[in-house]
Amino acid sequence: MRIRVTVAAVFGALALPILTVPGAHAAGFADHRADITKVRETVRATSGKTPFTGSTGSDDEPYNLDLSFSNVKVNSGKPIVVGTTNRVSVPVTYSVKHAASVDVTADDFLLDVEIYRGPYDESGNVLFSDDAPSCTASSSTAATCKGTIDVYPQDELRNEDAGTWTAIGVAIAWNGVNPEDLDPDWSKVGSVYQDGLGTAELQRYSRLTVNASPEPVTKGKTVTVTGLLSRANWDTGTYTGYTAQSVQLQFRKKTSDTYTTLKTVKSDSTGNLKTTTTATADGYFRYSFAGTSTTPAVKAAGDYVDVK
Repeated sequence: MRIRVTVAAVFGALALPILTVPGAHAAGFADHRADITKVRETVRATSGKTPFTGSTGSDDEPYNLDLSFSNVKVNSGKPIVVGTTNRVSVPVTYSVKHAASVDVTADDFLLDVEIYRGPYDESGNVLFSDDAPSCTASSSTAATCKGTIDVYPQDELRNEDAGTWTAIGVAIAWNGVNPEDLDPDWSKVGSVYQDGLGTAELQRYSRLTVNASPEPVTKGKTVTVTGLLSRANWDTGTYTGYTAQSVQLQFRKKTSDTYTTLKTVKSDSTGNLKTTTTATADGYFRYSFAGTSTTPAVKAAGDYVDVK
């Protein structure tokens, strides 16, 4: 279980995974999830200091690390769709360039691309990876990396989080400094964060049902088609009706593979749908929702009606 994290609460520190291959780790960097906790605790312990802002290096601040991020892609540019309970893991790919003096293979070198919502220096939310990224060096000064964004809706999301998130890259070279030290020598630590690396859309998983009746029905008689459009409610951990949304009623004949739109219906105050149409031939009725910026498109499975 992960706890919902606000950016302000950790003075701008992000979850920072280790850039290493499987094997031995330096003391204090034995486990990815534990590493994240240690970094945040270290930052909190430096009351008033902001060790991840970067500078020329002093007792209070780390020096600017010569490293940059590019070609960031979160979930291959597709929206991240999240339900109410299950973890959702999506891929993140990016490139890094760095000075030859920067040892990105060191056990205590930390690297991450994450997404956040809200102003970075104010209260917001951060989504990150369960595991360290896998990076492949293309030269002595460049590498390509693959990681994930892992989302736990019950712990990390509220309904207000649906929408556009911003990608940010962070790297820190501890250079032998113990992250558990309550008063570390920040002048020996290198860090960089690079904001505005792209965006990602976070959406609330949607559901759509349909029921056409009566079955069977006499040709020329009325068919009543009901349904429910709902979506994940991250505040309550349930699915609730999506109200006042335009949804298309569609039909395809038994002998056809193509649906045709008959009319557009709006969901009511609880997300329910109801309309009528005339029975013309054996076939399938369904509802189809085009989606919004916060909710993905969804189609109900067709409900077959036998016309006599």
